Amino acid sequence: MGCFWSPEALFGSLPGVIRTRTGYAGGTTEHPAYREMGDHSEAVEIDFDPELITHDALVEVFWNNHNPVNINGYKGRQYQSLLFYRDAEQEETIHRVKQRMESEKGTLDTEILPFKEFHMAEPRHQKYYLKRFPNAIEKLSALYPSEDDLTDSTLAARLNGLAKGFSNLERIRREISQWPIGAGDQEALIALIRQIRW
Repeated sequence: MGCFWSPEALFGSLPGVIRTRTGYAGGTTEHPAYREMGDHSEAVEIDFDPELITHDALVEVFWNNHNPVNINGYKGRQYQSLLFYRDAEQEETIHRVKQRMESEKGTLDTEILPFKEFHMAEPRHQKYYLKRFPNAIEKLSALYPSEDDLTDSTLAARLNGLAKGFSNLERIRREISQWPIGAGDQEALIALIRQIRW
């Protein structure tokens, strides 16, 4: 899907997605980094609740938000159109959705590979759009004191999507009111995000 910043924000904006992380995958280079990626591609790892969003829906979002033909070959392997599966069920889903979507869109030139290893990208690449708002990071630091806490946060994933324009505060507020946490905690989160200066 190209640079991993935008797809992390896109998937992070979706109710049912629990966590997003940017990184490098699909290659053999040991210890890849942004300036020394080797044969890896930029990737986004997504944890999701299948009771709230299906794997089918995530795969559809993937193909509805980029053109594999335009991505493949651009900057070599860095921006390759790739989907990884962790088990036979995910592989079947990917191929089934691909076949259905190809009847509408034509050939979807995307590599489909078994998951092997995911290398986390550097902190500056995690929640990239959210980090462009220092006031947001300052307010969230009370809840998420470490970089890892922020990266793994569902709320940060939603706000990263908001910062990129994939969501809005009202949608996030409504979703928080459905999260399986106490009413007081819900109110505290909603109050915090309303204080952020965007």
